[in-house]
Amino acid sequence: TLSSDAELLKVMRPIDDRIVHELNTTVPTPSFAGKIDASQTCKHLYESLMAAHDSRDRVQKNCIAQTSAVVKNLREEREKNLDDLTLLKQLRKEQTKLKRMQSELNVEEVVNDRSWKVFDERCQIHFKLQKNE
Repeated sequence: TLSSDAELLKVMRPIDDRIVHELNTTVPTPSFAGKIDASQTCKHLYESLMAAHDSRDRVQKNCIAQTSAVVKNLREEREKNLDDLTLLKQLRKEQTKLKRMQSELNVEEVVNDRSWKVFDERCQIHFKLQKNE
């Protein structure tokens, strides 16, 4: 269901929700840079963000693909039986679900952009992305 999909994404976003706290507690300001290996910390955080974003992207796109297939099948059934109001209601429900899932992709983009902006602000002097990464 749509609510369970939204809950799943929420559960999958803790790294993005806590990125400022994570950076404040693990990446030192320049005056404390000698006490912690900030480059390793930033590298680990980079890898965690990439993994989290990739995982959520796969889940969302899989849900969208499945719901799109359901909508397609319901449309085909609806064309065969225009008088079936139950089928029409089900089609509309699935179409609404699909639109919400697609709009959640926009939310995901905003969440990801915010996380990368914060990451770049704090880690740009400690971590340089290698061309092969």
